[in-house]
Amino acid sequence: MGAIGKPSQFLGYWGLGNHTETLQRLAPNYLIRQGESDSPIAWAIASATELTADRVTLNACGRSQLTDPLTDSPGDAWAFIETQGLRLGRNSFGRVPLYWMQLGETIWFATRLQLLRPLIATPQINPIALHGLACFSYVPTPLTPLEQVAAVAAGSEIAWSMADAHTLSPPQTRSLDPAWREAPQLLRHEDQAVGQLQALLRQAIERQVADLPLDEPVGVLLSGGIDSSLVTALLVEAGLQVRAYALDFGVEGYSELAYAQQVADLFQIPLIQVAATGDRLLSVLRATAQALDLPYGDGTTAPLFLLKQAAAQDVRVVFNGENGDQLFAGWTNKPVIAGGVYRPEHPVAAETFEQQYLRTFQRFWGYESQIFSADLLARIQAHDLTLYLQDALDATACPSLLARLRRASLMLKGAQNIQPRATALGFAHDLWVRSPFCDPDLTAWTFQLPGELMLQGACEKYILKRAAERWLPAEIVWREKRGMGVPLKVWYYREFWGAIGQWLNPKVLRSENRWQPHLADAMLSGKLGVAMRDRYIGNNLWLLLMWQVWRTEVLGEIPVSRSLDHVFWLPPAIGQRIWSYRKRLQ
Repeated sequence: MGAIGKPSQFLGYWGLGNHTETLQRLAPNYLIRQGESDSPIAWAIASATELTADRVTLNACGRSQLTDPLTDSPGDAWAFIETQGLRLGRNSFGRVPLYWMQLGETIWFATRLQLLRPLIATPQINPIALHGLACFSYVPTPLTPLEQVAAVAAGSEIAWSMADAHTLSPPQTRSLDPAWREAPQLLRHEDQAVGQLQALLRQAIERQVADLPLDEPVGVLLSGGIDSSLVTALLVEAGLQVRAYALDFGVEGYSELAYAQQVADLFQIPLIQVAATGDRLLSVLRATAQALDLPYGDGTTAPLFLLKQAAAQDVRVVFNGENGDQLFAGWTNKPVIAGGVYRPEHPVAAETFEQQYLRTFQRFWGYESQIFSADLLARIQAHDLTLYLQDALDATACPSLLARLRRASLMLKGAQNIQPRATALGFAHDLWVRSPFCDPDLTAWTFQLPGELMLQGACEKYILKRAAERWLPAEIVWREKRGMGVPLKVWYYREFWGAIGQWLNPKVLRSENRWQPHLADAMLSGKLGVAMRDRYIGNNLWLLLMWQVWRTEVLGEIPVSRSLDHVFWLPPAIGQRIWSYRKRLQ
């Protein structure tokens, strides 16, 4: 496995003017390849991987590929220098981000936003991006949090050329069709579908382990759910030495360790339990923001940081079960399906389909006037966030509702959220992250399946469970889906109360002038409604905390530790609820 090396990023430029000295300053430890010095077009690429051509391709799982991205084996992100042109592109699964910005007649590009940040004298927060973060829990592409930087969308390629001797042409974007379209003829024979799926699952694993030696261990992030358990079973079947890693939140009612232990015992592999208590999460808050590079509002980010930190002590490649929900109709589809069924009964008051889908993110959509400052609200009111859903929810690609929702989940929640942050957290610990469910053949095949093989009554991922019976016991296969339940709400009234007082201080929020100053208290007291206080409070307070940490640690805006506005503050609502909580314990 030594040939795989360590994960790396790349940074480069293309256009008029030689900026190699700047590149060397920004990436002092990177290898640099640059074009001919006598050419009017200057370019250079810096990367920690070997550069053997006028191109660089980065693959999240560890294979070095310098082939054309339009062949059968593309990388995850690429920058290709051509005659009088530049191409930047990303794989449809979105595992590796790619950003670009234009300075004069030069295009700068990088796989991390932080690599471009030093080029910006005065970074400006994009208000639409912040609105997107508040409603999606991630910043939708092609936006980034910075006005000056854009993102290459997953499954697309952007090209530049010279309009004349002194001017770049406008960028041309094209979609790389991922074939995530419902097949005209569906496979309705259940036993036949189960057999094909079992073969495809094995093939996906075979492709991802082909370059790994059998005498060196690999890791698997094991929750005890069907996706990670199935990946574990297939890795063991493939003959690899497997070490499993599971989270221990230390809060009764949130632990799934018993299921993870059952799977580990079944396959006789070690299970490393990683403590992810509230205090430990607070200790890695800053490191998590740095590793993620972008602000992500999902409460699983810091626990996954700890999980991969532990895995990095033993292995260099770690597998996960991510994308299983997206492929096989996980639980998030149910609210939208219900809305699609009942909406015709109330057409006057009905929301659009895109607005219904926005609600499934369970964040701040619909609360804008209550959470944002007057200045920021004025800047976002004319912008419709459903624009970032329309391509993913295109009914012409998938006529049936469930296939349409699965495609949207792959393009939105998968490619713009789950996959890039999984890669970022892995790379931060020199880990290659491999996701067997991000397999092109397997993914395309799932769009041949009718809805009844995906969702049968209350049973989600039905066809995957049928296929998994070959490798897993019934109590693992057919148990009810829980997802990663992080006990954030519990911690807000214990370990996190100080962090809320520090990062969401009204004086800090007022000086930032993006949020309502007393937003935290409004959420905790129920002034934003019972759902925001009781059902959505966990991830949404975490989203606000991570935004504050990101803007100070990554962007460099008014570090809280040195801010004159920082005075410790305890929201009245949380103080009262802490008192009530502790009294109940007595």
